[in-house]
Amino acid sequence: MKLAVLTDIHANRPALAAVLADATARGAKAFAILGDIVGYGPEPGACIDRIRALNPTICVKGNHDHAIAQPSEPMSPHAATAIQWTRAQLTPDQAAYLAQLPLTQHLDQTLFTHASPRNPADWTYITTNTRAAPAFQATDARLTLCGHVHKPALYSIDHQGIVRECPLTLNQPMPLLPSRRWLAVVGSTGQPRDGSPHAAWAMLEPHQITFRRTPYDVQATVDKIRAAGLPEALAQRLLNGN
Repeated sequence: MKLAVLTDIHANRPALAAVLADATARGAKAFAILGDIVGYGPEPGACIDRIRALNPTICVKGNHDHAIAQPSEPMSPHAATAIQWTRAQLTPDQAAYLAQLPLTQHLDQTLFTHASPRNPADWTYITTNTRAAPAFQATDARLTLCGHVHKPALYSIDHQGIVRECPLTLNQPMPLLPSRRWLAVVGSTGQPRDGSPHAAWAMLEPHQITFRRTPYDVQATVDKIRAAGLPEALAQRLLNGN
């Protein structure tokens, strides 16, 4: 089965729509959402409604989703401004949907979470081998899928406990050898930070994962960010992809 994995959508409806269309065209039969449906972007309600209509196999909570009901959640100034704006845009039903999302879910031998399986609510960024090691130690899952970093990455751990970061190849299947355990950080659909403005996602198949990028109408989202009065830095970040 082909499972399309999206994360960090961040209220970017055009990016979400483009990725769902691309994934479906490539044969995705199920979807996993790794959190942060809202935050930063201008269409939080529309993105929540689209995800709910999708009825994904997996849908976990991100820190921005969590912050909707937790005003004390520590965030950067731009993130906090966007969350405050987002709260005013959501219906009670939409906010309740975010609140009830779990921090982790399992499917077969795969663990899904937004940040790290070690204390998921701490929202740790997995950006190095050193930070990946505790995540591996926290679970016996053969594969862990997470987001939060807004940059794709792939780590493995061998039977000796040695953690390695694997060089990424975009748009080409990367084998997930059964002799190792794996941790894949999926790039952001709605706010990439790796130098490309194209929406990021991944396609998971038995024993392999493909990191993909999908073009979308970035300017449409930028225009809506500006029209909403959200910080200009959030518009520039989409244009620059970093």
